[in-house]
Amino acid sequence: MSQLLYIKANPKPANQSRTFAIADSFIARYKELNPDDKITTLDLYQEGIGFLTNDDLRATVEANDNREHPVLKYAHQFAAADSYVIAAPMWNLSFPAILRAYLDYICVVNITFKYTETGPVGMCIGKKALHIITRGGEYSKPPLSAFEMGDRYLKALFGFLGITDFKTIVAENLDVVGQDVEGILRQAITEAQELVPAFGKQPQYSLV
Repeated sequence: MSQLLYIKANPKPANQSRTFAIADSFIARYKELNPDDKITTLDLYQEGIGFLTNDDLRATVEANDNREHPVLKYAHQFAAADSYVIAAPMWNLSFPAILRAYLDYICVVNITFKYTETGPVGMCIGKKALHIITRGGEYSKPPLSAFEMGDRYLKALFGFLGITDFKTIVAENLDVVGQDVEGILRQAITEAQELVPAFGKQPQYSLV
């Protein structure tokens, strides 16, 4: 049985979020094809993720093995998962700040990465990630692609943690006058559902 962690980073309810429309369709199809897998939904806004304090940072060292700790539980949950779906719209060239705050919670030494004689090494090797994004404009090619910081950052950080199988599904131009918004969303939903069969198969791997 594999464990999928569905990370939601949008304050809008599901019936108002175009990002969630795509991501939820992926999750629904995943459940159909992988009924025995465990899917955990983590809504960052419902969790009330905040910025780390000095006490929080101290806990990452002093209580590193405590899986129930209010700060460290997120890193342990992330490390225990086999795959990840991150649903986050593009905001101000990146993603909602709450997702950036969450990333600070999961990047913990000796839980999701470690230091070795040759430098830091990710401890989440062999896992899969899918980033689902909606954008008002077209940021996938020049000239606006130079301004896109969210997907690039998330891919780089996940790679740092050892997750190199990182895919992205984008629905963009959603706020451009004259665009077929419904058609763009349908295409993204189709793409998401077509990705499910390969995404659900976890490779064999060992940690470095």
